[in-house]
Amino acid sequence: MSRKVLLIEPDYSNKYPPIGLMKLATYYRNRGDAVRFFKGDLKLFAAQLLCEEFLTEASDPKLGKYVPKLVEYIKTGKYSSLEAIPHFRNSAQCNALKMYRCRYKVDQYPQFDIVGVTTLFTFYWHNTIDTINYAKKFCVEGGRMLVGGIASTILHEQVFYETGVRPVEGLLNQSGMLDTDSDEIIDELPLDYSILEEIDYSYPASNAYFAYMTRGCPRKCPFCAVPRLEPVYKDYICLNEQIQQATKRFGPQKDLLLMDNNVLASKNFDKIVDEIRDCGFERGATYVPESEYDIAIRNLKEGYNIRAYTRKLVTLYDRISGKLSESEQADFYLKREELNILYAEVATPEAINTFDMIARPLYEKYFKCVKRNRYIDFNQGVDARLVTDENMKKLAEINIRPLRIAFDHYSMWKVYEKAVRSAAKYGIKDLSNYLLYNFEDHPDELYLRMRLNIDLCEELEVTIYSFPMKYHPIDDPEYFQNRDYIGKNWNRKFIRSVQAVLNATKGKVGRGKAFFQEAFGENIEGFHQILWMPEAFIIHRFKYKDNLAAEWWDKFSALSPDQLVKVKEIVALNQFGCSCYETGDSVIDDVLKYYSY
Repeated sequence: MSRKVLLIEPDYSNKYPPIGLMKLATYYRNRGDAVRFFKGDLKLFAAQLLCEEFLTEASDPKLGKYVPKLVEYIKTGKYSSLEAIPHFRNSAQCNALKMYRCRYKVDQYPQFDIVGVTTLFTFYWHNTIDTINYAKKFCVEGGRMLVGGIASTILHEQVFYETGVRPVEGLLNQSGMLDTDSDEIIDELPLDYSILEEIDYSYPASNAYFAYMTRGCPRKCPFCAVPRLEPVYKDYICLNEQIQQATKRFGPQKDLLLMDNNVLASKNFDKIVDEIRDCGFERGATYVPESEYDIAIRNLKEGYNIRAYTRKLVTLYDRISGKLSESEQADFYLKREELNILYAEVATPEAINTFDMIARPLYEKYFKCVKRNRYIDFNQGVDARLVTDENMKKLAEINIRPLRIAFDHYSMWKVYEKAVRSAAKYGIKDLSNYLLYNFEDHPDELYLRMRLNIDLCEELEVTIYSFPMKYHPIDDPEYFQNRDYIGKNWNRKFIRSVQAVLNATKGKVGRGKAFFQEAFGENIEGFHQILWMPEAFIIHRFKYKDNLAAEWWDKFSALSPDQLVKVKEIVALNQFGCSCYETGDSVIDDVLKYYSY
């Protein structure tokens, strides 16, 4: 018997789509279940679901162009939302709509047999817990709530305590884990990319195949969650079949993002690179994308995720309309209105197929598919300690961009530098790395790692983007719900100073030496100056550089040793409001006043 399945990602900002939910979508769809995905405001989602039920009951195509107003009324109860609908306020349909408003007010929402919620980082804790608890409202009595992912694996007891839902821990890497009659291993299933067409949220990382070719990591780094999330290292997962299935259903993707945690540790490394190359990501790889319109209309005709591709085609109609002249737009709109395909909630496959003869030529006229470069990215980075000339030469066979090399602590600078030089030797010129800080490191070590990258860029004529990443404990009761942890060699002001600089650089440090020196200092002493500098002077560097910032530094530098200790104790706390500190020492107070700008 077919089940109704709702998959939810909490409404936080994240770069990558929910791979776990995309596999679950494939799993349940393969079993003949009806799958729906949502990310966003669940209260709005509830109103949208109720509106869909109302429109089905009303069976009035004239209401199709008023979907936003109907949803707004169900959610807010404001009759002003309905004023634009002719002859509606006193109709029987309006009375029926009132019942849906009443249902909304008492949380009587459409129900699903299975509701699954994914979890990500623990610092999204409150958002995640609120989402799980609200999602219960969509689960039929006696239905199944599924919670899984990173945060719920690491903090499964806390999730259970706050939600009453016992989460799935770790990977779904054995058969029968969700249904005893199933032989499928969910973690090895291809991804259902269609669910991403069901939501408004646009993931920054898109138009890519997402996959793993290994799982886990043999390292046991104390700051890393991978040993707990993926405790067993699996050194090969076939990619070719995943690529073929995804391409057949969803069209060729531009890039390949592999989420492996330590691919160089695999005994099958050469095999992995060969397979990546044979899947179309060889050195210099290009591809021609398939028309989004063709993919959507094909899947709609085949009955694959009708909701997603109805929504996609309505979106494409809007994009086509934006290319038309004013008179053409009017004709285009009127024909859509006639067929009731202005909104996905009321559009039918039959109407869309009828409109195909109008929409397809226009799409092909205004949206051309052109050849593009495609790249492979081992997104979690490679282990510098395992880099050799041999495996770097092998990596150079594929169109890797960027090559990410972890640089977690300064003590491994020689190993890291050797890995970068090997990459440059074999023509890999675009590199990136993650720089962990706020763990057991000293701030100077962060500066030295960034500076090393700047120097290597200049010497080797490569491009290295550094991404400093702040460490925070993932299961410490005091810190897992926030980002407040301060490492033993750091303080709150230092953390904030680094973040203030990174905000200006969009979180990354590029190759330009002059820019780096301006941002982080010409040397360690200059870096210290920036760490202690008032935040306003960091953010608005050029505005204050030659006046107030210079004044502050002159006075800060002139403090006696005892005064400097006192000032640093206060500044380190980074607790400045609009008022100035008054310590009783006029010299100290004169310096502290700059921190209130």
